[in-house]
Parts: sequence; C-alpha cells; structure tokens
Amino acid sequence: MSDSPAARLQQLFEGHRLTPTQRRIAHSMVRRAADAPFLSSVELAELAGVSQPSVTRFAVALGFDGYPALRKYLREVAPEESEAGKDTYNEYQQAVQAEIENLRHLAELLADPAPVERAGRLLAASRPLPVLGLRAASSQARGFAYFAAKVHPDVRLLDEGGTLLADRIDTARRAGASALLCFALPRHPKEVVEALAYARSAGLKVVTVADSAFAPVARHSDLLIPAAVGTGLAFDTACAPMLLGRVLLEAMCDDLPDAQARLEEFDTRAAARGLFVE
Repeated sequence: MSDSPAARLQQLFEGHRLTPTQRRIAHSMVRRAADAPFLSSVELAELAGVSQPSVTRFAVALGFDGYPALRKYLREVAPEESEAGKDTYNEYQQAVQAEIENLRHLAELLADPAPVERAGRLLAASRPLPVLGLRAASSQARGFAYFAAKVHPDVRLLDEGGTLLADRIDTARRAGASALLCFALPRHPKEVVEALAYARSAGLKVVTVADSAFAPVARHSDLLIPAAVGTGLAFDTACAPMLLGRVLLEAMCDDLPDAQARLEEFDTRAAARGLFVE
C-alpha cells in the first residue's frame, strides 16, 4: 500500500458502510488528500457541498468521537514533507508531479491483477460490448473503443446522452451484450448514474473506471477500479484513467483468442492501403 495521502485515506475508508453523503465527503477528501488533515469541518463541508453536521456524522461513522479526532488522527499519520522541495515547482510542474503520484498509486493498485483480469474476461465475453463515457469521460471511452474495435468483433460507443441512451443500452442487450464498460470522471453527470442503474436492471454486468472508489457510480457498478484524476489545473487531468483503460484493453485481449490474428490482419490491410506514413 502506498504511503501517499490519497492511499492512506482510501485505506481508512475501506470496510465502512458509508451513506451517499458520506461517500461524497470521502471522495472530496481523497481529491484534496494533502490538505485534508488541515481542513476545518466547515471547510470540508463547503468542499463536499454538504452540511457541517454531516461531516461530524461522517467522522463518527469512521469510528472517531467527532471530526476533531479524525483530523488529529490524519495529522499524526501524515508523513513529513519537504516544503522547500515543493516550493521549487511552479504550478504547472506541481500538476505534473500530482499526476506522477496518481500513476504511482495506480501501479500499486495493479499489484493485485485479479480485478483487471476479471474485468478483461467480462469485456471479452460480451458480444456486443457497449462502452459508455459522457462529457469529461467521453474521450476516455472513445479512445478505448477505437482500439478495442481492432480486436473485438462488436464494440458500441455510447458517448452521447439524452433520451436515446437507454434505447441504445436496450439494443445492445437484445443483441447479446452481457457487460458494459463505463468511464466515469468528475463532474459526474446524473444521466451516467441513471444509465448504469438502467444497465444493471437490464441484466448487464457493469465494469467502471472512476476517479474514486467513492464516486457516485460505485453503487451501480459490479466491478469498479479507481484511477485518480489530477485537480491542480483549471480542468482535471486524467492520465491514470487513460492508462487504466489501456490496461483493461490488454486484459481483454488476453481473453480474446483471435485478438492477435485480428491485429495482424489489420496491419496487412493497412500496409496494402498505404494507410500510415513509415
């Protein structure tokens, strides 16, 4: 387990049955992991968009007497950091360093390959395979679908919301789909949560890549694998979710017996067409 602030918080929250409001607080703390030990209950409430009493109840749910006890604990276990070292980075470098930390955390998470291998089996077996990603997550879904279509016989990208989304899920299910892959990143659109709930009610297994194990989509996912986003710039950065998508693609290929043959066939056609500049 990483000794990063985000990893310690994730470990602290694991094993507790948290309400949706409490998961929202937990998610906010993970996003601001380095600052969490120094936030007042009012500041944390504002950050999470909840009431101050909700923060107190959250601390009690974790086994502390109240929020001051939780904050004291977080300060005691926080590793000492070199402020001088931090000051040498400008805001752009700090954003890069934060993403490097997110990738380190993902690497440690992947030390246990079982969840990714299970996801690969589910995705490979689904014919067709719907891939969902709206708004900020649409590029992640589109990138996965682009490469997956080279090895999977029927990939269906769902990157537009609206009233047709449920229809497209129904169509995939009737065609034989058994699983759906979702990329869910902040800010989480309400229709993504609703689409996952609908997909599960239709009998699909939902595999989700989300920014946190406490994201709103968690309760509608059969298998959620977290990959944190960077929040240091005006718009979030998603290096870790993108890399996790490629890891899932690799795991899916391992369960598609004709994946290599399909790739070789594509390369042959691409060469014949002069598709790429050598």
